[in-house]
Amino acid sequence: MFVLAHLSDPHLGPIPEARLSELLGKRFFGMMNWIGARRRNFGASTLAPLMADLAAQAPDHIAVTGDLVNVSLPAEFDTGATFLASLGTPDKVSVIPGNHDAYVRSAMTYHLERWAPFLAGDETHPGTPVDTEAFPYVRRRGPIAIVGVSTAIPTAVFLASGKAGKAQLERLRALLRQLKAEGLFRVVLIHHPPVGERHSHRDLRDAPAVRAALAEAGAELVLHGHDHRASLGHIEGVAPPIPVVGVPSASAGPEDGRGAGRYNLYRISGGPGAWVCDMESRGYAKGETDVALRDQRRLIG
Repeated sequence: MFVLAHLSDPHLGPIPEARLSELLGKRFFGMMNWIGARRRNFGASTLAPLMADLAAQAPDHIAVTGDLVNVSLPAEFDTGATFLASLGTPDKVSVIPGNHDAYVRSAMTYHLERWAPFLAGDETHPGTPVDTEAFPYVRRRGPIAIVGVSTAIPTAVFLASGKAGKAQLERLRALLRQLKAEGLFRVVLIHHPPVGERHSHRDLRDAPAVRAALAEAGAELVLHGHDHRASLGHIEGVAPPIPVVGVPSASAGPEDGRGAGRYNLYRISGGPGAWVCDMESRGYAKGETDVALRDQRRLIG
């Protein structure tokens, strides 16, 4: 059995000091959002016990589906790198960027540079720079293949949308078909959810194309963040339908309106044509300050 952990959207704080020139435009509004709401709802006092509980479960691998930072200041990516290293070594931890990790155009390469060991695929040679052409990446770990897709694009003020893009989706199709031939359980990591309804300023712009690519090439499981809510959807058009699972922000407190902080564990066993995947959700519940098992269900099998 292989145990995969999934967490998302920690929005690590506090936001570091910055020059006035760095806070012009979109970053200014993001900073106001942090001061007005996020710093009260997201914090280390919530995140630390959750991560301690995760470590106690000793998963085989940890997947982080983006939004480690808030307004993409350079120093935030160092904080993100420290957080990833606290979870485990790069061979045990995989990350993809979220929209906050590409908040402004000038910060588009920061996550690629500072988190490179955690988003380098099997074919990336040590010391080789990681760039946007590296997505989707693949990491083979035991019976599973972790496929990291980037939907992180810089957007205008008040927008939090994402896009995978035609070229990346073509590479994704080919990669998923190859991994199926290898008999691996394919787990796709993507920040913006490809299913469900949300306001256009927060959506995945090419969600229909992403769903089509996944339905055509196949996958066993899709994991995402972005919504800060626990969710379970499916991509239809393939048998069996592909489960699409979202988690709340790992830093959200017990009283957060969208969902208290949690992470998921996926226990994967079986083999091609007979995979079994059981999900456990661990974390907080409204009004409770202890980290515990909150949900348990079979996704596949």
